[in-house]
Order: sequence, then C-alpha cells, then structure tokens
Amino acid sequence: MQISNQTLKDLEFHVVQSEIAAFAYTEKVVDQITELQPYSDQDELIQDLYTTNEYLASFESGNTFPFAEYFIIDEYLKRLEIENYYLPAEEFFKIKSNALQVKEILKYLTNFQEYTPTLFTKASSIQYEKDIVKLIDTVFNKFGEVKDDASPELKIVRDRLRHLNSRITELFNKSMAYHSDYLDDIRESVIGNRRVLAVKSFQRKRVKGQFLGTSKTGSITFIEPESVQGPRREFEELKEDEKHLIIQILLDLTAKIAVYRPNLEEYQAFLEYIDFTQAKAKYAQSINGILPKINKDQLQIKLVDAYHPLLYLNNIRNNERTIPQSLHLDKDCRIIIISGPNAGGKSITLKTIGLLQIMVQSGVLVPVNEESEFGFFTQIFTDIGDNQSIENHLSTYSYRLKQMSYFLKQADENSLLLVDEFGTGSDPELGGALAEVFFEEFYERQSYGIFTTHYTNIKLSAERLPEAINACMLFDKKSLEPLYRLEIGQAGSSFTFEVAEKNKIPFRLINRAKKKVESEKVSLDKTILKLQQEKFEIQKTKNQVEELKETSLVQTEELEQTKEKIQQKLYDFQQLYDREQKTMMLGKRIVDMSDSYLKSKNKKQLIANFLKIIEMENSKKTKEVQQLKKIEKIIEKEVQRELKENSKEISKQKEVIEQKEKAATQKKIDNLKVGDRVKIHGSSSVGTIDKISKDVVFVNYGLFTTQIKVHEVYKI
Repeated sequence: MQISNQTLKDLEFHVVQSEIAAFAYTEKVVDQITELQPYSDQDELIQDLYTTNEYLASFESGNTFPFAEYFIIDEYLKRLEIENYYLPAEEFFKIKSNALQVKEILKYLTNFQEYTPTLFTKASSIQYEKDIVKLIDTVFNKFGEVKDDASPELKIVRDRLRHLNSRITELFNKSMAYHSDYLDDIRESVIGNRRVLAVKSFQRKRVKGQFLGTSKTGSITFIEPESVQGPRREFEELKEDEKHLIIQILLDLTAKIAVYRPNLEEYQAFLEYIDFTQAKAKYAQSINGILPKINKDQLQIKLVDAYHPLLYLNNIRNNERTIPQSLHLDKDCRIIIISGPNAGGKSITLKTIGLLQIMVQSGVLVPVNEESEFGFFTQIFTDIGDNQSIENHLSTYSYRLKQMSYFLKQADENSLLLVDEFGTGSDPELGGALAEVFFEEFYERQSYGIFTTHYTNIKLSAERLPEAINACMLFDKKSLEPLYRLEIGQAGSSFTFEVAEKNKIPFRLINRAKKKVESEKVSLDKTILKLQQEKFEIQKTKNQVEELKETSLVQTEELEQTKEKIQQKLYDFQQLYDREQKTMMLGKRIVDMSDSYLKSKNKKQLIANFLKIIEMENSKKTKEVQQLKKIEKIIEKEVQRELKENSKEISKQKEVIEQKEKAATQKKIDNLKVGDRVKIHGSSSVGTIDKISKDVVFVNYGLFTTQIKVHEVYKI
C-alpha cells in the first residue's frame, strides 16, 4: 500500500479522523484513530468494515450494544511483574469494571450472533474468567472499601477500633458535660482529626488535658481531655496496624490477579477495538454512511449519489443542500477528464471521489447509495491545490512537475491518480502539450485516474481514446450559475468570455480578447458551450415531457373511470325507465279491470282476468331466464372452444409469466441477506432481516418479529 501523507492531506482525511475521534472514549483510541491509515490487508479491511456496519445496525434494531466508558490500565498491568508491588484499591475496581463489561459484550454477541457474525468471530477467542471479579469481591465491598472479613486479623483490629471509637466518644462526652461551665458557646471543635474542648482561655487551667492551640482572637483554647488520651493513642496504633494489614491483603490480591494478566490485557485490547469500532459507527450515523459493495476481484469505483462527508456535515449545520455525484470507473472506462468553468465544483468532485476511496480503504463507512461499489487500489496519488514551497524554492509548476515525475515512476494498473488543474502553471500551449503526453503515458500504463483541466487538447485526446471519457460540471448559461452536478460523456466549456461579461468587463475588451485567440479555438469553445447548453435544455425538456406524460396517463385513467361511471349510470337509468313503463302498463290494466268489475260486479271474471295477468308475467320471466341460460351456454361453449384451440399457447404464456415472477422473486431474494435493514411497502418502520425462507422473510423490529412475502419489503 502506497498512499503518502501528502495525499491524505490533499483529501483532508485528517479532518475525518478528528471527527471520528470525537466519539472515542479514551485518549489511547483517539491516538489510534489519528494514526489510522488505509489497510494493506484486504481481508482485515473487510472484517473492519463489517464490524463497523454491524455496530451501526444495532442503533436502529433496538438491541443496543452494551458498551460504555471503560478504563485504560496498561501501566498498572505492566507493574504486576515488580516484586512486592500492589495495585491501589481503585485499580481493582477498574479491572472489575472492564471484566464485567467484556462479560456483557460476550453475552450480547452470543445472543445476537445472527446479526453480528463478524463481531462474534472477533470475540470468539476471548475467554471470560469469572474468578477475577470473584477475587476482587472477596476483598472489597460495593463502596470500594476493604471488607472487615478480608482477613481474620483485620476483623479483630477493626472490632477493637470500633470499640475504642465508642469508648473515646463516651469519655469525651462525659468530659464535655463535666467541664461545661468552662466551655465557650461552640463547646467543641476538631483539630488534626481529634475532637477537642473549646475552653474559655481564662479558664484553661481548670481543664486537664493536652493543649492543641487557640482561636485567632485567643479567646478560646482547644484542649483534648486527659481521659481520652490513652484510648486515642491505642486507637492510632491500631489504625497503623490496620494500614499494614490492608497492604498485606492488597499484596495477596495483586499476586492472585497477576495470574490473569494475559486475560486482562486481552480484555483491554478488545475494549479498545470496540471503542474504535463504535466511534466509526457513530460517525457513519452522523453522515448517513453505509457499507457499499466491496469488489475484491475487480478494480472499479462506482459512485451512486455520493456525498463529500465534510461538505455534507457543514451544509447540514448551515441548513444548506448538498448535491450528490455519480460516476463509474472500471477497466473499460479508466480515466475521466472533467472540464468546465472555475468555481463549478470540479475540485470538490475530485476530492469527493478520493476521500471516499481513502475512507473505505481505511475501514470507514461512506455516505453513498447502496448500489455503489469500491475496488481496492494499492496506490493513490493526488495533486490538488496550490503547493508552492518557499523553503524548497519551488513554484507551483515546479512542484507539479516534481509530482508528475514521481507519479510516472510509480503508477501502474493498480494506481488511482487524482489531479486538479492538470498541466496548468506554465505556457498554455507548451504546458498543454506536456500534460497531453503525461495523460497518454498514464493511459498506456493502464492506470485509473480523474483529471480536471481547461486544456482543449486533453479533452480531444479523451474523445479519441476508447478507455477514457470526458465529463463536465453543469452550468446554467442564462444565469451563469454553477449547478454543481457532474455530467459524464461531454466536455465542458470554460465560459471565459461569458463570465467576464457577467462581471461587467467592457465589451470592447472582451471582443479584443476574442480576436487575439485563434478562431478555431473560440469556435470549438462555442460549440462545446452550445452543446452543453443544448444538452441541458434537452434534459430539461425531457423531464418536462416525462412529467406531462405521467400527468396525461393519470388524466386518461381518470377520464376512463369517469366514462365507465357515466355509462353505468345511463344503463341504470334505462333499466329504471323500463321498469317504470312496465309498472305503468300493469297499473293501467288493473284500472281497466277495476272499472269492468264496477259495472258487472262479476267476481269470477275479475279473478280470472287477474290470474291471467299473473300467468302472463311469470311466462315472460321464464322466457327471460331460459334465454339467459341459452346465452350462458353459448358463451361457455365458445370459451371452451377457444381454450382448446389455444391451450398450448396459453400454457406457454402461463409458464413464461410464472418464470418471470419466479425470476423477479429470486432476484429480490438474492439482493437480500440476513442482517439487512428493510422497510415494508407503505410503512415507515425499519426492521432487520432475521431469516429468509423461500419467498418469505422474517423481519425483526426489536420487540417483535413478523414474517412477510419477499416482494412486500425493500432494502434501505
């Protein structure tokens, strides 16, 4: 791996390091992050990326990783080899705290092994020794004090100390009561951790005891009563004995703990690694970083909606929008030449690509779309910004030539070159010619690279070389404002005269300048400018057409629905009208029957006529039913005939449809894996895939797990 400090400086990787370091718990891990470099071992890199991603996933799964502040005890562990050395009491508590935290982490990784397979593997060699905590608990209580029963001798001494303390208190209180007439209003005080009587100075001779001082004014004399002096001296002697016994206990405990020094060192290293991992995971959370696809077999960079992390965070703080970039470098398109006006975003695009590649190769998650892919470059070279050196008497161009000389010696097919303002700093024609030769040399060496330039000859070279391509930063010709979006496939104009015109440079001077430039160059620049603007307008029109198309489709569907509703209503109205007409005719016949009966009073005739009407109506219904049945039979026979004739074709179509559905389902299953974060269509809740069984996924939401068809979820 050959990535220089200058490259890391050019890409501002140190700023990323400092932002990650802000999440670390200890200075030791801060130093590790500050010294973080791209990995040389791909397997180690991938393991580190996966552990960071697994820790990040725990933030949203609801199963919070049990990690908090811990203690660095390296220095004290080294001293365990010193003869007659004992650890201070507080160090035993740091050891206990670290051991218990390792225990909790190992338990967590065992319970959630499916979600944290890489972290589980990392921790699988660590053996938790419960005797470490048990030994410490036999000596110390929960308040950090040595227990009375830590040794039989200590228990005897402390029992005697408690007895003496009670005796001293009793004797002092008696003395204070006896001499109450000679005491000041405050009655007592404490000097050198000894209780003393506050005697009025003019009465001091009336109180027997040891003189220990006076008040500032001299009005009060402090005397320890004679009655407590003997017990107090014995108490102090026992306190010294207690200290010696505690030291002996700590010596014994230190010797027992020293046996587990390898375990404690392993715990220390493991906690530091977890601290290192959680710092990177929290930083990834702040920039919406993810684990992209890492392609070990193919050298490429595929960026989809990639953000510059430093710019992204800065814009969030300032409530501004960040424009993402997308591009693709692979063996068929190894070099991209980016052109366009100054302040259009060329340099930040270059830095975005380089910084994200460095971050990934250093085990840091990056803010890109999940479709992005990264390869593994063994060398990354940069030449970005003005690197004049006053100390070495180097101009910008001299520095650039020195860099080019170095690149030409080192670059190969596994190298990535990122060069800003390629070839500038000298005579445009001579410098452009030399830059073109450099470009062709890098191309012949199969190197990968992204170069920003204003030189037309380099743009033309990119057009004729099959594995190189032009790109430009989009610019609005009307407003002359940069759009900060990269467009692959077309060279960009520098907008030199247009920007000069916008900045109110007199037209006569601009025209004079145009005359001094070769007409072909001006014409080419105008053509590029025109093409770029036309492409922008076409894209704009295309977007508008797509919007109109979508709107038209929606309106057409709405019109079809309206038409169907109107036709249904017309049919309903016709049916209603027919029923009303039928009812009116029937009513008229009944009225006629009523009039006839009123004249003849013939009931038999009335009943006969009524039954006749009923039979006629029923016969009509029977005919209608029979007619409907006949129609249904005809339709059924026709359908069966068509099915019989086209059975083979229908079966084929059915098989094609089923295969497409199976392929689509399988593709979705292949794109999902255990541990992926997913959402159900129409839901905002995020879950984690526990298991995939055929076309069913089991989604864990922390408090519960649900199963659902694979086509009803999508990965985030």
